[in-house]
Amino acid sequence: MPGTPPTRFVYLGPEGTFAEQALRSVPAAERGARTPARSVGEALDSVRVGDADAALVPLENSIGGAVGVTLDEMAEGDPLVITREVILPVEFVLGARPNTPLTSIRTVAAHPQASTQCRGWLRDHLPDAVVVDVLSNGAAAAGAGAGEYDAAICAPIGATRHRLATLAEKIADHPDAVTRFVLVSRPGPPPPATGDDLTSLAVYIAHDRVGALLSVLMELAVRGVNLTRIESRPTGEALGRYVFFLDCTGHVADVRMGEALQGLRRVCADVRFLGSYPRHRWAESAGERPVPAPAGLSDADYVDAAAWLTRLRTGELT
Repeated sequence: MPGTPPTRFVYLGPEGTFAEQALRSVPAAERGARTPARSVGEALDSVRVGDADAALVPLENSIGGAVGVTLDEMAEGDPLVITREVILPVEFVLGARPNTPLTSIRTVAAHPQASTQCRGWLRDHLPDAVVVDVLSNGAAAAGAGAGEYDAAICAPIGATRHRLATLAEKIADHPDAVTRFVLVSRPGPPPPATGDDLTSLAVYIAHDRVGALLSVLMELAVRGVNLTRIESRPTGEALGRYVFFLDCTGHVADVRMGEALQGLRRVCADVRFLGSYPRHRWAESAGERPVPAPAGLSDADYVDAAAWLTRLRTGELT
């Protein structure tokens, strides 16, 4: 029921992946039950049918970009909302069974995205090793632990889970790479506004209108709502039909965000609200600060203007 803290969590599995590591950074999830799912769709459907209270799934990676399947699943089916984001540094390690020397490694298990992000390190340190594609970082660690492969590229939690010795740390070619995960629940009251929030939307534009996408952007811009991300995905209806995913600074409780949402409702074919939630604190520590509203477009300015209009309508001209 609304307001009840979640206790049953599901995440994109298997165990020993970055998703599990990200989920365990959520205090309620560390205390609650955590169940791996085989796919993003399975994780989200578990929430929809009530088998779980919340699901943690990847949304985007600073190297690989948006996770399309997550966007598609959020745009379709019964509505779900984001209540939290978790930004996790992607720090790959090379794990192997204890007492395995680096010079003896001939096969390395890795998810394709992991091996791509570690291509330079593999070229420099294991140029003759064969990289074997597996379904996940967790599966790579499990395979190395079972002796199917000499080593694995995996998350630190995967190496620990499968009792692998860490032969090398931070082997990714981009040391500052991060993955953004989101915690998703059934619709309910959003978390309270903090002053440093994001609002996510799926926007369907009217394709028979000239400048439809510009109209969407103008509804945000004229109210000083900063657009931090825009991503398009095909709707599957026909070639050239897209849904646009937007991340905006602000909270649905903010006056200017509320007016922007009303404006989008008027000019768009459809708008799906995907949640208002606090920005991950990592953003501030990385030097990112909330973009202040332009002069005349703060919430205080909106409140003052609304009060002034009310006075005019009641005959007060002072």
